[in-house]
Amino acid sequence: MNLGGDWANDTPEINLIPLIDVLFCLILFLVLTTSFNQRNAMKLQLPQAQAETVPDTGTPLIIVIDAEGHYFVGNNEVLKSDVDSVKDAIARIAGDDRSQAVILRADGRTPHQFVVTAMDALGRLGFSHLALATTPVQKKP
Repeated sequence: MNLGGDWANDTPEINLIPLIDVLFCLILFLVLTTSFNQRNAMKLQLPQAQAETVPDTGTPLIIVIDAEGHYFVGNNEVLKSDVDSVKDAIARIAGDDRSQAVILRADGRTPHQFVVTAMDALGRLGFSHLALATTPVQKKP
């Protein structure tokens, strides 16, 4: 009577279906919780002005300054707020093209010094086409 059985001939089997289910759930979680564009999440109150819109001249370099004075050049945040750091970030994003148009989007509550710092960095690099983003004046009924 042989009760031990033939254990030596059994082949081990790995079931991958539960592993695939777990990985699918992790990927789904990461895709749903990742923010791809943080600039759209920033709430800026642009100053109001009465002016005509400027015709589109290509892809401009966009510099965003929020109410706390944080600089964003393109999609990258500048960690320091001194002129040299802002200048280096602009030079890195813009490359050698100094004829490129620049749009400066500063929050209406931003201290004036931060706007002047960005304009100073642009002037030192030789940019001459600068536009300040504003919102149209709201007419009261």
